[in-house]
Amino acid sequence: MESNAVLLESKSSPINLLNEMHQLRLLGHLCDVTVSVEYQGVRAEFVAHKAVLAATSKFFKEVFLNEKGMDGPRTNVFLNEVQVADFASFLEFVYTAKVEVEEDRVQRMLEIAEKLKCLDLSETCFQLKKQMLESVLLELQNFSESQSSEEESSTQPSALLESKAAALAAADQADCPLAPPDCPADRPSSRASPEVLAAKSKEKM
Repeated sequence: MESNAVLLESKSSPINLLNEMHQLRLLGHLCDVTVSVEYQGVRAEFVAHKAVLAATSKFFKEVFLNEKGMDGPRTNVFLNEVQVADFASFLEFVYTAKVEVEEDRVQRMLEIAEKLKCLDLSETCFQLKKQMLESVLLELQNFSESQSSEEESSTQPSALLESKAAALAAADQADCPLAPPDCPADRPSSRASPEVLAAKSKEKM
């Protein structure tokens, strides 16, 4: 009687494998390639594993597959016009599938990914740049909307004030249409001379 086939699959094995390879690289164990990078006089050397670099970068895969013989215990690869910090970040990404960089370095990481033909890093940088662009556009949209709402709120009160002022002026003119604006004719005469006042008081008596 034949038994059914079952699948044994580990979800943590790929992560564990990457972590172990990363630790081996940091300790310099079993490394079989030295990558020398130089940019504007700044030079540094990095040790790594051919298998990891070949699996993540078509550039290194072509180099290692086309080499005719190993010059010593390790293969040496020279990279010009690659900044030390960028290649260090590249190595961290290919060994851990993640790396933290400044926003202004994302474009440089995309360039090194294209130079070394690392598809995973290229796609990651592209997606991050897309998210950053969408975030900037959203901020600009919110800013323009807030500006327009502020302009509307500032014009509305002034229009209301103008209409109220016009209504008040019309009401004043309706109260005393033939008199000046302060309507002195309707007020008690406070400017009368003392003689006139005295005469009026005598008449009353």
